Amino acid sequence: MNALLIYPEFPDTFWSFRHALKFIGKKSAFPPLGLLTISSMLPKSWDRRLIDMNVRSLTAADLKWADVVFASAMYVQKESLKEVIALCKAQGKTVVMGGPYASMGLNEAVGADHTFVGEVETTFAGFLDDFEHGEAKAVYEAPERPALSLTPIPDFGLAELGRYSDMCVQYSRGCPFNCEFCDIIEIYGRVPRTKSNEQTLAELDELMRIGWRGEVFVVDDNFIGNKRNVRLLMPELIEWSKRNKYPFAFTTEASVNLADDDELLKQMQAAGFRQVFIGIETPVTESLIEAQKGQNTRRDLIDSVKKVQSYGMEVLAGFIVGFDNDPDDIFERQINFIRESAIPVAMVGLLAAIPDTQLWRRLEREGRLAGALEHSGSNTDCVLNFVPKMDADTLVEGYKSILRNIYSPSEYYDRSFDSLGRVMRDGSPQIGESGLKREDVAAFARIIFSLGVRDRSRGDFWRFMRRVVASHRDKIEDGLMLAALGYHFRKLTETYCN
Repeated sequence: MNALLIYPEFPDTFWSFRHALKFIGKKSAFPPLGLLTISSMLPKSWDRRLIDMNVRSLTAADLKWADVVFASAMYVQKESLKEVIALCKAQGKTVVMGGPYASMGLNEAVGADHTFVGEVETTFAGFLDDFEHGEAKAVYEAPERPALSLTPIPDFGLAELGRYSDMCVQYSRGCPFNCEFCDIIEIYGRVPRTKSNEQTLAELDELMRIGWRGEVFVVDDNFIGNKRNVRLLMPELIEWSKRNKYPFAFTTEASVNLADDDELLKQMQAAGFRQVFIGIETPVTESLIEAQKGQNTRRDLIDSVKKVQSYGMEVLAGFIVGFDNDPDDIFERQINFIRESAIPVAMVGLLAAIPDTQLWRRLEREGRLAGALEHSGSNTDCVLNFVPKMDADTLVEGYKSILRNIYSPSEYYDRSFDSLGRVMRDGSPQIGESGLKREDVAAFARIIFSLGVRDRSRGDFWRFMRRVVASHRDKIEDGLMLAALGYHFRKLTETYCN
């Protein structure tokens, strides 16, 4: 049996990093971890092939080879997913669909033969048995959220490693908080489940075995959701990293209460964590209360960001405008907060009512979804899918003004320089071998040529780099990578906010 695993294409969004990836010769940031995990759950006798459409095209030869197609997608990939399924069905292929999009009750018109709703660890074996006997059902829905002890090591070797900037592992699912706009707690629940320490280290061992070195994204939506288990993991992860000479620089996502735990911050730094994405959302307390994000109201958010930065971790953050309680000056307040917190990579989005979330249900009760456009899943397309309290045109234009400001070259470079000064790496381990590799030199040369010679904002680039060399000579590489990311965000802003 030939199994073709297809990952649909992402549009150009904040998380695609497309304009920055070209500088380092990569096609995509992350491989499709869900499909790599499904590959490990298929019978050993099956042949399998991964087509990640973000790194290579799906061809007629691929479809001809396949006996069955497995497709997975997030909400933002839905249009590409629909095209893929239509193409497969036109070729008479059986299509099996799963992933977050399938779990959101939005798959009625997609046309897959078999759909998985929820996590698959307890339903996939039954599907395979039904499929073998020609009795596979249209929908397989998990009766409960499974223990992650059932999750196998992903088939990392199926991915074309050289085409990605990062590899991914997952430690936990779920989040203990109750943010109204969040779909994560709807899909994965509010009781965070984790893999065992042995499972997690075995996955890292496998990445080492297949030759990966460098960036590893721990894709948990809240890495510290189960703090008790994380505290048990960290000493073993520190020892593993030290024993293997720190092969990986880790990035993850966490709630802002990470800043309350100095010991955990110290452990994450010692293990090799270099970046943390935090959901700040807004500096307006009334809007945080509206969003049921109480964990952000019990602290000074600027001080919390500074605390994380002081442990050698760059803070990336999410921000939202469009809450009912947003004041008229919300746009200036967001700009000022992002500037003061020295967060270079700031994902600012319009509030979106994602189906099956608490926000969606509330707005539906209030009659504020009537006639609303279906949301694309992109955080950069400037489309509202509900009726806001603020005048809609004012909200959209204000949102655009934030992006135009924070990703203007001078503003972004100033913020990046401040971040370099606050991210204290004195206690951080050296990741990998010291010295630049050939591919690093080539990447930095492309950045310098593109941003320092060809770009119309080259003056801002050189002012930034002169400041970096003068004040942070040990962080020149970090400065160049921040410059590349800034170019990506500026290109997105020019596309969507003009």
